[in-house]
Amino acid sequence: MAEAVYLHPITLVGAPQEAGGEAVRLGGSLAYAREFALVLRDGAKVCERIVGTASLIEAEIARLSGVLAREAAEQWAHLARAHPPLVLGTRTIRLDQPQIMGILNVTPDSFSDGGRFAAVEAGRAHAAAMLEAGAAIIDIGGESTRPGAAATFEDEEIARVVPAVEYCAAMGAAISVDTRRAGVLAAALSAGAHMANDVSALRYDPRSLELVAVAGCPVVLMHAPGAGEDPHKGGAYGDVVSEVFDFLKAARARAIAAGIAPERIVLDPGIGFGKSLGDNLRLLNALPLFHALGSPLLVGVSRKRMIGALSAEEEADRRLAGSIALAVKAMDAGVQLLRVHDVAETVQARNVWRGLRDAALTDFSQIAPD
Repeated sequence: MAEAVYLHPITLVGAPQEAGGEAVRLGGSLAYAREFALVLRDGAKVCERIVGTASLIEAEIARLSGVLAREAAEQWAHLARAHPPLVLGTRTIRLDQPQIMGILNVTPDSFSDGGRFAAVEAGRAHAAAMLEAGAAIIDIGGESTRPGAAATFEDEEIARVVPAVEYCAAMGAAISVDTRRAGVLAAALSAGAHMANDVSALRYDPRSLELVAVAGCPVVLMHAPGAGEDPHKGGAYGDVVSEVFDFLKAARARAIAAGIAPERIVLDPGIGFGKSLGDNLRLLNALPLFHALGSPLLVGVSRKRMIGALSAEEEADRRLAGSIALAVKAMDAGVQLLRVHDVAETVQARNVWRGLRDAALTDFSQIAPD
C-alpha cells in the first residue's frame, strides 16, 4: 500500500509554446515541464508510476484520497509557485533567473583553494573580484566541511569569519555565512551578514533554529546525513532521491514551526555530502522534483570530487569545465541559486544560457496557426 507520493517533472521544454501552452513553469524559474511522473511509494518500493501532461496528472491527483491526496495537491501547487526575491541588506536578489553565489573560503584547509584567501587582503581582493564579475551573493565559510576535515572551535571560526564579513559589508555585498554554529552566525549577523547557510539544516547547534527565527534572516537548509561533527557520516540510502526529498521536507516544516517565515527558506540537496557518485548523479537528474517542496533551490557542485571521478581524477583547481557542465544542468532544472568558486566563468555561462531561454520564449514559429 502506498505511503508517500512524489511529483517528478520529467520532460522539460525551453518555452511553454513548445508544448502548445500545456507546460508548468517550475518555481517561477525559466524552466518549464511538459510531462510529469506521479510516483506512489511504499518505502523504497514503487507501487505505481503514472506519466502524463498536466491535465492527466491533475485528474490522477483528484482520484487519490486522504493524506496522499492532500500531499499530491500541495506538491502540485508548489511546483508552479513563483518565489519572492531575497532581500539581503540593500540588495534584492530576484529568483526568476539563476543567481550566482560566490564562495569565499577563509579557512587554511579548504579543499578547493588551500587557504589562498584566509589572509584579509587576499580575501578582500577575491571578494571584490567576484562582485565585479557578477556574484549576487558572497558566501563566507570559516570551517572546512570536506570529508575528514579537522573540527573547528567556535572562537576560531568567528575570528576567521567576522573580518571577512566586515570587508564584504564595506563593499555593499549581499553576504551569506556558511556555518553550523549559532555563535558564529550571531557574530556574523552583528558584523553585517544577511543570510545563514547551514550544512546541517539547523540540526547541529540547538540554538540555531531560534536564532534564525528571531533574526528573521533567510536561511539555506542543506541535506547531509550526519548531524554531528561529521556531516558525511551515515550516508546509506534505499532511494536517495526520495530520502533527500523527505529530509528537506521535514527540515522545512521544522523551521516553519520554529517561526522561520517560509519565504525566507532556501533548500539544498547537499551534492557530495555523504553521497556516492551514483547518489549524486541521481540527485542531479532529479533536481526538478525538489521544486515540489515549495522553496527556492540552491545547488553547490563547483569543483567537487564527483567531477574528477567522472573525468581523469583532476585536482580541484582543474575542474572548471565539469563545474560549468553541472551548473548548466542545474539551470536547466530551474535551480535559482548556484554556489560556485569560478564566478566570472559561471556568470558568462549563465548569461549565454539566459539568452537561449529568452530567444525560446520569444520564438513564436512553433505555435500552430489558427
